[in-house]
Amino acid sequence: MNPARSIALLNQSVADELLAVHQYMYFHIHLDDQGFAPLAALFKRTAITEMGHVEALAERILFLKGDVEMSLAAPVEKIADPAAMLAKARQMEESSANAYNQAALECAAGADAASKQIFERLIGDEEGHFAQFDRQLENIQRFGPSYLALQSFEKAPASEAAVH
Repeated sequence: MNPARSIALLNQSVADELLAVHQYMYFHIHLDDQGFAPLAALFKRTAITEMGHVEALAERILFLKGDVEMSLAAPVEKIADPAAMLAKARQMEESSANAYNQAALECAAGADAASKQIFERLIGDEEGHFAQFDRQLENIQRFGPSYLALQSFEKAPASEAAVH
């Protein structure tokens, strides 16, 4: 086993996951502000799942006696349109699943079964996130702006609920 290569793959994945956390929280905040509570909640739940991924990756890095690098893979993109947000999120999840497939293969070739298993678990999660974002994007494309407008009636903002 080559722990240095596994650590590099794991740290690259930490950077990708941290970017996802930041990007999805950015989307959550802006969607919530626009009144799209269900879509905002989807991004928040996904960001929390991605934080769990960071933790799992970091624990493995530390086990391999590496140092966890807590840097983002890229800057957060400032996107305000819900459909564009979903398209970006879908692209990020697909890219992560592909990268984790490659990382799992490299870990297997390097006789690091534990890291391989972590990547395989992450692949399943990322594919699930992709499916959720894809479904929402398809709904927007199928039903148009009315799909998003209906979400604004789903839940009144906390400030309005306190007044009534």
